[in-house]
Amino acid sequence: MIFRFIDGLNEVVGRIVSVVAVVFAAIIIYDVFMRYVLNDPTRWAFDVTKQLYGFYFVMLGGYALRHQAHVRVDLVTETLGPMIRRWVEAAGYIIFFFPFAWVFMTRSYEFAMRSYAQGETTYGSVQLPVYPLKMAMAVAAGLLLLQGISEFLKLVLNRQEIPSDA
Repeated sequence: MIFRFIDGLNEVVGRIVSVVAVVFAAIIIYDVFMRYVLNDPTRWAFDVTKQLYGFYFVMLGGYALRHQAHVRVDLVTETLGPMIRRWVEAAGYIIFFFPFAWVFMTRSYEFAMRSYAQGETTYGSVQLPVYPLKMAMAVAAGLLLLQGISEFLKLVLNRQEIPSDA
């Protein structure tokens, strides 16, 4: 089914993007070594790690939703039975999640295209282009929206367990 494809896509993206954490950690270690051991700080490391962390953070939204890692407030649904809880969760996707994800995706896309058209760069000592990170926001919003569709379909088709209180 389609939710298997979407789940697989976000799984692959999540695993690939997780490597970025290793890259920015290595850059931070390099910068600390250069700064404190060799007394020769880098001009670029702070800006690069800041952008890599932003990329890492936004791109893992769909992966986190796939693994139910987003913050949940179950004050209302914790007392409901499984069937009612499932339909309340599905209604939450329709009322809250899908409108948010759609606005996030469309506005991020506009934001990225404006940044690209203007040739926007960072203000640091090394002027890095900003549009790749902003384009990543639009892609991440699309992946989040797709994962929301997958989660919604699983709820409606009764293919997923509703998280229970631990």
